[in-house]
Amino acid sequence: MFEGIMRGIGDAIKNMRGKGRITEANVQEGLRQVRTALLEADVNFNVANEFIERVKAQAVGQEVLRALDPSEQIINIIYQELVLLMKGQAEKPEPAFHFAKDRPTILMLCGLQGSGKTTTCGKLALMLRDRFNKKPLLVAADLQRPAAIEQLKTLGEQIGVEVYTEGAAVPGGGGPNPVSVCQNAVAQAKNTSHDVIILDTAGRLHIAEMPMDELRQIDRLVRPDDVFFVCDAMTGQDAVNSAKAFNDALDLNGVILTKLDGDARGGAALSIKEVTKVPIKFMGVGEKLNALEEFVPERMAQRIMGQGDVWSIIEKVQRVQADLSAEEIEAQRKKLEKGDFNLDDFRKQFSQMAKMGGMKDIMKAMPGMGELIPDDEDPDVAVKRIQGMIDAMTKGERKNPDIIDLSRRRRIAAGSGTEPHDIKQFLNQFAQVRTIMRQIANMSIFDRMKMLMGMGKAGMLNPGVGLPKTKIGTGHRKTPKERAEERKKKRKQDKKRR
Repeated sequence: MFEGIMRGIGDAIKNMRGKGRITEANVQEGLRQVRTALLEADVNFNVANEFIERVKAQAVGQEVLRALDPSEQIINIIYQELVLLMKGQAEKPEPAFHFAKDRPTILMLCGLQGSGKTTTCGKLALMLRDRFNKKPLLVAADLQRPAAIEQLKTLGEQIGVEVYTEGAAVPGGGGPNPVSVCQNAVAQAKNTSHDVIILDTAGRLHIAEMPMDELRQIDRLVRPDDVFFVCDAMTGQDAVNSAKAFNDALDLNGVILTKLDGDARGGAALSIKEVTKVPIKFMGVGEKLNALEEFVPERMAQRIMGQGDVWSIIEKVQRVQADLSAEEIEAQRKKLEKGDFNLDDFRKQFSQMAKMGGMKDIMKAMPGMGELIPDDEDPDVAVKRIQGMIDAMTKGERKNPDIIDLSRRRRIAAGSGTEPHDIKQFLNQFAQVRTIMRQIANMSIFDRMKMLMGMGKAGMLNPGVGLPKTKIGTGHRKTPKERAEERKKKRKQDKKRR
């Protein structure tokens, strides 16, 4: 997501720097590029224009244009305005949930059909159980879609969460009543050990068809602590318009964006808060039930600016390695942030990535690496190649790679099916990544951006670049005969050159 905006901002800054001296004219030209990138990403037209006007008002000031490096100042202005766009004026962020003190907390999810609402109920239940130590109850109140109840029951079985599916007859007959289902579920939860109730309400394909009276009745009689609107980020402006319509009807507490791992252009994430004044609370970043993350404006702005999101990686690793002690987690966090880690740590981090989601998404969250993975490359193959190299090293070499000389490189290459110069290249690139991570640990936000935008585009942060596409990690290792043939061929080539 946000690839278009990232390219637009990056190109605009690059062009401004290329002019020799930054003036009001080339700042405005650069901001026109940013505006185009925002509109192409499906950001609301008025939101994009107001954003550019706010940035322009600050960026063309004399104190900026006369600064030692005006481009740094402009990068920081854009970053701060992106945060403001997604966060609003609130000094303190709202809590993820408003937990009740003396009764079960009630969460109500609403949204259009097909937005991922029922799946998000399961994701929230898993998050509440594992991260907040709660005992949730899922309530199947979507009596409109035939498969909704069965889908919720299946999700409940997968994560070990109870699902309330009992219908309630409408007075005078007429079949199940979603309002009564919600009321009965709340009454039952008060007599059990459940401390959070998640209501999965009915949706329709279009706003005009939504049973808003029914949703308002549930809201009035059940009185949920949080009302979340679930919307598909891939629908762009439709997501923003839907959020506004639901907020007018129900007074939402937050928005949950789904399918941000797909081809979403990001416009919804940048527009919803400004248009509706409702904060984005969570975002779905995959199909797995653990692929739900809290939405943090500062981190999202860092991703958009091409800085990456090391903190998200750290939190994912912590959740995957839940059996680690608090001391071990803190030590791991410091190593990853400061770049003070050896090849053993490097190997462990890569082995955890498979559990955390797609390798390409993880690499994009690492500073400066987002642009360094070509679309036609498979990052998983490159990582297996790197793991093969590290596995062929001794414990001492992994702990202190500086001791690896030519003879050691030859031995490692023979054990991993690569060439000695491949080992040397990987070790040089690993040393660069470690150095850069250590340097950015104490930098300001725009100092990090300045460094990473320059070094990332120079190709200095890619640990897999230039490595030969051998089949390491897939069960194949070159035989002595194959290596002898390669050496013979290389000697012939050297002889020809001489």
